Amino acid sequence: MSESFSPEISARICKHMNEDHAEAIALYAKTFGNTPNTETAQLLSIDAEGMNLMTQVNETSVPLRIQFERTLKDAEDAHHTLIEMVKQARGRMKAEG
Repeated sequence: MSESFSPEISARICKHMNEDHAEAIALYAKTFGNTPNTETAQLLSIDAEGMNLMTQVNETSVPLRIQFERTLKDAEDAHHTLIEMVKQARGRMKAEG
């Protein structure tokens, strides 16, 4: 894990996402984690290469790793990447639904 993604930064991002953007985390799992049956998901950790989720699929807890398309530089880069990913996920869901 790079210095730009210390455990404290990962914890802060996860806390924010889990408290304020739970729907987005489930969308990440459905779209980028190829688990369309995800009911809910929680962000466990994030680093420069990807993020670790715990998903609920058919009432079973399933760990999931989603790799980013590129290595992230810092927390600000993560913020912008996560926003872009949720926009992409919503666009895909709209196109499919």
